[in-house]
Amino acid sequence: MRGPSVLGAPKPTVLVVDDEPIVVEVLGRYLRREGFQVTSAASGPEAWAAALDPEQPPRVIVLDVMLPGLDGLELCRRLRHEQHSTVPIILLTARGEEADRISGLGIGADDYVTKPFSPAEVVARVRAQLRRLEMDTQPPPADGRLRGGDLEMDPANRTLTVRGQPTALTAKEFDLLHVLMAHPGHVFSRDELLDAVWDRDFVGDPGTLAVHVHRLREKIERDPSRPAHVKVVWGLGYKFDPSVAA
Repeated sequence: MRGPSVLGAPKPTVLVVDDEPIVVEVLGRYLRREGFQVTSAASGPEAWAAALDPEQPPRVIVLDVMLPGLDGLELCRRLRHEQHSTVPIILLTARGEEADRISGLGIGADDYVTKPFSPAEVVARVRAQLRRLEMDTQPPPADGRLRGGDLEMDPANRTLTVRGQPTALTAKEFDLLHVLMAHPGHVFSRDELLDAVWDRDFVGDPGTLAVHVHRLREKIERDPSRPAHVKVVWGLGYKFDPSVAA
């Protein structure tokens, strides 16, 4: 299933900002093929107007740093500090320009991709930002607690009870279970969970997630070898099943 269709927002708009027509053309083709609408701009002033367009506001902005009229870093700064815009911004930076990446993240950019890049990677980063946006805007339960089967979580106080008993989790175990319980039945891929619980720059052991899932099951499942809550969906990822009776 393609990314936008699972996010509850058919054809979200992506604004691609670059003064190289070939970059705009190629990225636009990949994004449209994956179900996105695409708008574009070739300069800083054009991008400013497109970013604030009330008729077709972008859900994600892919922004080149080097632009005529107004560079991408200044545009990002103005969107964040003058307009208080929260739209995710992915910077396109030249290889080796570490200062641009650090500056961009410092003024509010959400991610970056270095040139030359794979268009498929940019599409994946766009999807990741939309997933995060959806998670951040999920309405919480009335009392803020998450319940599923014989588990009850209080995210505000970072506590968990399992079959009525307080259960201690590590920070990452708690964050992992929180993501799963907040979206019961939703299948998260390995990369989605690493992105949500760790961060986009995670370069550790690829088995880290499996280890944390194993330890989490040891603490919350009646029979960890036959998990009832944190289930694997073979070939796809993990999901939380809330249907177990307390």
